[in-house]
Amino acid sequence: MSDHGNAPLQFAHTDVELQQRETLYQGFFRLERLRLRHRRFAGGWTPWVERELLMRQPAVAVLPYDPDRHAVVLIEELRVGALEGTAPKSDRPQSPWLIEMIAGLREPGEAPEVAARREAAEEAGIVLGQIEPLYGYFPSAGGTNEWLQLFCARVDTSAVGGVHGVDGEGEDIRVRVVSVEQANQWLAEGTICNAASIIALLWLRLNEARLRAQWASA
Repeated sequence: MSDHGNAPLQFAHTDVELQQRETLYQGFFRLERLRLRHRRFAGGWTPWVERELLMRQPAVAVLPYDPDRHAVVLIEELRVGALEGTAPKSDRPQSPWLIEMIAGLREPGEAPEVAARREAAEEAGIVLGQIEPLYGYFPSAGGTNEWLQLFCARVDTSAVGGVHGVDGEGEDIRVRVVSVEQANQWLAEGTICNAASIIALLWLRLNEARLRAQWASA
């Protein structure tokens, strides 16, 4: 019986040959065209293929959690990627204003936790307490190099709310404090349809009892 299913990854960067790399567009993001080939599992090499790659800075997303009020902080803002979407479980147009976690791109050389704390202050006007890293992952490795690091952080939601964002970046962000039950309901209904938020809220289901024991006020 083959044990390939339990074997470590077979290939690495040295098993890819990059023949050409061309910048097609340079704006807020950069779009590149790559010509490459790579080794096959059955042996030999693939033909030369061309792939477009959206180049993005690494990003962070944080789910602020209040263990005393059993609540989380979510934000609502316009997302251009949702302009042509369809609402969950419906054929009506999806609103491009999405309910999500706090998130943003890291500045060059900025540590992920530092970026998470900065984004929380900019997008929601909050100061994070204890912070715990969750998962890091590629949101869509078929077309972008973006790497996203998720966090959960303790926060006091007693004075959280309002509209925030960096004026110079055109941000207009509504801050919502919702119970964990409400967030889970939105998750079940498909109202929350952002991958990072889904992952973090499911993680919270598994870890909330531990966090409440560690973070709740005496």
